[in-house]
Amino acid sequence: MAGKIAVLDYGSGNLHSVSRALAAVGGDVTVTADADDVRSADALVIPGVGHFGQCVGALHAAGLDRAALDFVATGRPVVGVCVGMQVLFDGSEEAHEPGLGVLPGRVRRLPDSVKVPHMGWNTVTWLRDHTLTAGIPDGTYFYFVHSYAPEDAGDDVIGVTEHGRPFAAVAARDNVFATQFHPEKSGDAGLQLYENLVKAVA
Repeated sequence: MAGKIAVLDYGSGNLHSVSRALAAVGGDVTVTADADDVRSADALVIPGVGHFGQCVGALHAAGLDRAALDFVATGRPVVGVCVGMQVLFDGSEEAHEPGLGVLPGRVRRLPDSVKVPHMGWNTVTWLRDHTLTAGIPDGTYFYFVHSYAPEDAGDDVIGVTEHGRPFAAVAARDNVFATQFHPEKSGDAGLQLYENLVKAVA
């Protein structure tokens, strides 16, 4: 029986494309803004697009920041996507509002020496193995749309991409896993990542 995966609806993110991708690989998916739904889930996905400050503010306004942090504390899998990754860090140069502080470090703007936003396909170099990246070769292309990205330093970095500077395309700590790219827009490789999550909570 498939585990229940909650996709957090706080008014920001590719909710339906994320949920469709998860469902396509066998996930039992609920898109929800209800903290009770979050508590009862087997895994939590935090999507996000747009401005860091607006995303963090929307989480706070809906009371879903606490729901997300409580879920992290349970040890069940949490996946952040794009700005949903960034809000898991301590903060961002894009806004004064602090992040959730689940992952240490800050998110910085990509350099003006390259086209920003970074939009399109780029490769990810794996630095270490992770359950959710199983079966995805080193150097695989994923789809990015962003102007800010976490630093590439630290033990939490799983995969690195370069656009003007190296940045963390994937980071993970304990039960928390996060991607700067959009798995739901990344073809077979993105579906493999989501299938790995579905299998992890089966």
